[in-house]
Amino acid sequence: MAANAIPGKVRRGFPSGIASGPRIILRAALLAAAALTAAPAFAQTNDPNLTQKQVDCLNRTTAAGAGCDKDGGAKNGEGTPGTAGGAVFLPALIVDLFPNPPVGAAPQTPAPSNGASSSNGSGNRPPPAPAPSGPVTVPQGLNLAEPPRAIAGDFVPDEVLVTVDGDAGVVQQIANSFGLHVRSQRQSRLLGSTLVRFGITDGRPVGVVLAQLAADGRTQRREPNHIYTLQQAAGIVNYAFDRIALDSKQASGENVRVAVIDTGIDDTNPALAGVIADQYDAMPNVPIEKRDHGTSVDGLIAGVGPLEGMAPGAKIYHARAFEGGKSTMDIILSALDWAAEQNVRIINMSFVGPKNDLLGTACRNARAEGMVLVAAAGNNGPKAPYGYPAAFDGVIAVTATDAKDGLMPQANRGAYVFISAPGVEMVAPSGAGSDVVTGTSFAAAIVSGAIANLIHAAPERSADDIEKALAATAKDLGPKGRDNDFGYGLMDIKAAGAAK
Repeated sequence: MAANAIPGKVRRGFPSGIASGPRIILRAALLAAAALTAAPAFAQTNDPNLTQKQVDCLNRTTAAGAGCDKDGGAKNGEGTPGTAGGAVFLPALIVDLFPNPPVGAAPQTPAPSNGASSSNGSGNRPPPAPAPSGPVTVPQGLNLAEPPRAIAGDFVPDEVLVTVDGDAGVVQQIANSFGLHVRSQRQSRLLGSTLVRFGITDGRPVGVVLAQLAADGRTQRREPNHIYTLQQAAGIVNYAFDRIALDSKQASGENVRVAVIDTGIDDTNPALAGVIADQYDAMPNVPIEKRDHGTSVDGLIAGVGPLEGMAPGAKIYHARAFEGGKSTMDIILSALDWAAEQNVRIINMSFVGPKNDLLGTACRNARAEGMVLVAAAGNNGPKAPYGYPAAFDGVIAVTATDAKDGLMPQANRGAYVFISAPGVEMVAPSGAGSDVVTGTSFAAAIVSGAIANLIHAAPERSADDIEKALAATAKDLGPKGRDNDFGYGLMDIKAAGAAK
């Protein structure tokens, strides 16, 4: 009864019916909660029904004034009483991009990024530190520069990513000031500053730490270390050439540089002979176990032999950033920086996760440098939230269609979907030789290969020109004009190549 007696708010007294033993346990829990909210307390919530007045009351802002009840709710029916002013709600909005795992299956843990240490020598993240036995001490007297915001999407629960204006000394000072541990730091080309992965060792929620860091002017951007997943749905001959109007006998991406951020690959597969120009491992401490997805994506873009890709002759710069189908934001940013340093014209990103400002900034800066960014729209179905990086401006979001131009049922929908391409039941190289693959991952690879043909034919074409040509010449599918299912429609590379 005691555990459920305080739904969503902290009460100042103990019910008379609570025995002394439970009372002591409850008091300890309240002390720990009070310590976590010792700094100015702000509530984070995703509730779309809250009015601005309610938000002000939850956040205890000056503007809320006397219009709030003692529990943080708005008076006179303006809000929902009983919502704790000091509570922090971290919604578990998980972007599930693979078929549901079997009941009872253990969740996968994202791999540590480059530079992560291992105490057992296996390359895996060491077990998390035990929860503190006493009240948690957090920095006091912080004036928040911006209100904390709700965090959507799955993320590493004991890490934050921060860009810092300063050197290693400044980074350590920030860590000391906020009780954090520096797990990795590096200079990011695309972010234009030092990217730091701070570890939270005292059990504070990610949202609380982000809000505390916002008070320090030396921190520029602060984000959770979001988790991203590859876009492969379970799955005859590659029919893509015919559907996108690309003559397989004339297809060529000769010497066009294409970066692929994906799993490890089987570079001994005959379809990749002479295709891989260079490789980068963004997670060297993690053994490579799966090579299928990355091998398929590379092969669909530029494969040779019987499993010829869309752009034979293209040079693939492959960054391994996924294991077990998952990666984290810091690993992906490392791979993006490496790709940018290779002077590539196209970056293929066949993965999806939640919105993250650091990733958005990196994509925006890569596009400003002239790179064409192609990403999978997602495989979560018509009611799924927008998938990123596909939903960022300047990124070509690709959905998947079948041999009859029908939409893949699992595909994400939304105004961000830009174009359609074959991605259902296609034969592609894999770590085991070849396989039948389905997913927006592979539709994105088809688009990247097709764009390599456009660049090979006209190297001077800019990313903006290519995007406009694809939109103007796509074969309309579904409702007239651009729609949430097919975007502008099915890519027509022949027409796009002829477009002025």
